Amino acid sequence: MVKETTLKCVEDLIARYPQMAECRSDLQAAVEAICESYRNGHKLIACGNGGSASDSEHIVGELMKGFLLKREIKGELAEKIRANCGEDAQYLIDNLQGALPALSMVNQVALNTAFANDQAPDLSFAQQLLGMGDEGDVLLAISTSGNSTNVIYALEMAKVKGVKSIGLLGHSGGKIKARSLADINICVPEDETFKIQELHLPVYHMLCIAVENEFFGA
Repeated sequence: MVKETTLKCVEDLIARYPQMAECRSDLQAAVEAICESYRNGHKLIACGNGGSASDSEHIVGELMKGFLLKREIKGELAEKIRANCGEDAQYLIDNLQGALPALSMVNQVALNTAFANDQAPDLSFAQQLLGMGDEGDVLLAISTSGNSTNVIYALEMAKVKGVKSIGLLGHSGGKIKARSLADINICVPEDETFKIQELHLPVYHMLCIAVENEFFGA
């Protein structure tokens, strides 16, 4: 179970974007899945193409450091820093922030280009997931069309590896929804690419805010 204040983030999003009400149950399921993964010591992995690749990077930036909350270093972690970091300890404690582990598969330039050149360009995300996806992780697969071949292959590998998957898609959901490739489908109610992307941003901001609240909120 997640905090009531964490699920309230879904309602706050819908209050600002009323058209997202049709996605309420999927938004809630996505929040709960990511929180469960983090609670059990796992990570989030993101991928997409073009603007969705930039979104993947954006998401990692919001999770790996403070977003709306300061995420102070305290308790056992602060004591370990004091015990191991000598005169630098207080500087580290004052400036580091609690992190929610997240990886973007789009920024592995050397690996992606080598695999595309040597093997198969549409399998580069699947190859990364094969190597670093652990059972209990969450894959956030972003595709405005729902038909991106490299994202589809990543979702198939997620099933193989026991990685829970969330598709962040357009209204039709494309092949990803039709073939039930993702465990959770958030199909924002737009059909044009740029309009889909305009709704993807507040959705993933909400996911980051909700998860941050769950683990770093009062």
